[in-house]
Amino acid sequence: QVQLVESGGGLVQAGGSLRLSCAASGTIFSINTMAWYRQAPGNEREVVASITLGGNTWFTNSVKGRFTISRDNAKNTMYLQMNSLKPEDTGVYYCNTVYGNKPWGQGTQVTVSS
Repeated sequence: QVQLVESGGGLVQAGGSLRLSCAASGTIFSINTMAWYRQAPGNEREVVASITLGGNTWFTNSVKGRFTISRDNAKNTMYLQMNSLKPEDTGVYYCNTVYGNKPWGQGTQVTVSS
């Protein structure tokens, strides 16, 4: 049973930084492009960043230049470094494969105050 556990969220002022972590059980990291998702209040869950096994990355336009995604396959862990945070980055952040086809974790809440 694959389990995804997100952590690292919190309350931060605009302009601040947070580093999210995603720990996965099983072999999910060794075979998949992974992604970070964000669900803002009242909105659908959306992909904000992804990273392939080889380390190629993709970012949604709103976070380009501010967020960095990385992964440590040996540790089955993925990270999202979020800098220059804005209030519109507020939401619950989840990790999953880029297809979103594994059981969702509980997510980690990120709140950016203005």
